[in-house]
Amino acid sequence: MQLIDGKKISSDILDEIMIQVKELQARGKKVPHLATVLVGDDGASQTYVAAKVKACERVGFESTLVRLPESTSEQELLEKVNELNANSAIDAYIVQMPLPKHINEQKIIESIFPQKDVDGFHPQNVGKMALNLPTYLPATPYGIIQLLKRYNISTEGKHCVVIGRSNIVGSPMSILMARNSNPGNCTVTLCHSKTVNLKEHTLLADIIIIALGRPEFLTANMVKQGAVVIDVGITRVASAQTKSGFKLLGDVKFDEVAPKCSYITPVPGGVGPMTIASLLMNTLLAVNSKN
Repeated sequence: MQLIDGKKISSDILDEIMIQVKELQARGKKVPHLATVLVGDDGASQTYVAAKVKACERVGFESTLVRLPESTSEQELLEKVNELNANSAIDAYIVQMPLPKHINEQKIIESIFPQKDVDGFHPQNVGKMALNLPTYLPATPYGIIQLLKRYNISTEGKHCVVIGRSNIVGSPMSILMARNSNPGNCTVTLCHSKTVNLKEHTLLADIIIIALGRPEFLTANMVKQGAVVIDVGITRVASAQTKSGFKLLGDVKFDEVAPKCSYITPVPGGVGPMTIASLLMNTLLAVNSKN
C-alpha cells in the first residue's frame, strides 16, 4: 500500500507556479491576481480562504479578499460580482460557497464571467469540460487528476466507481475519468443515494473515488484487493483524544481499508491540499490565456 501525499504534491505544484510567476515578472508581464468573495462567517470557509491567501503570497500572486456580512442581499452580491467582472486588474476570482440561504447560489455562479471563473462552476466551463475542450476544471476534481498523474497511477481500461454526484466533485469526476485522456479512459460507474446494492459495484472497482461527507462510510468489505481509493470526504467529529476536542474523518474507514489498497489518500493531507493548488493553476491559466 502506498499513501498518496497531497501535501507534498500540492507543495510541488506551488513551487512550479512560483517559478512561472518569476518568469512572467522577468518578461515584464502581469502578475496573476486572484480575488475571493467571502459572505458571512462560516468557520470552514474562513479557514479555506485564509489558506488561499497564504498560498497566493507563497507563489507571488496578488490577492484580494472581499468580505461581506451575512446580511448581504442577493442584489448586493450580484453588484459586487459585476464589479469584479469589470475589473481588468483582477484576472480571476471565486465566490466562496456555501452562501447564506437567502442567496441563490446558481444565480451567482451564472453571473461570473466564464473567463474569470477559476472554480470551474459556470455552465459554459462545465460544458467545455464535458466536451473535452480547454477550460478551467473544478478545483477538487482537477486536484485528483493531478494526484493520479503525478503518482503514475494507471487508469486506462480500469473500472472507476465514483460515489456521490454533486456538481462540485462527483459529477465532474465521472466525466473526467471517462474522457479520452490521461488520466482517464476509465469505464465509470456513478453511484449515489439511490444506487441499489452499492457494495456490488465497489467490489468490482479498480479505482474508487468517494465524495459523500459521511464519515467512514466505505469499509474493507466493500473494496477489492489492490484497489486505488481516493477519499474526498472530510468531516469534523467530536473526540476526547485530541486537544481541540475534535478530529477529522474521511469517507473511508482508513485503518481497515488501507491494507487492501495499492494506493490510498489519507484524511487530512490527501485531496484537501490539492484544491488550492488547482485553483492557483487555473488562475495562472487565466493570465497565460491573455498573454
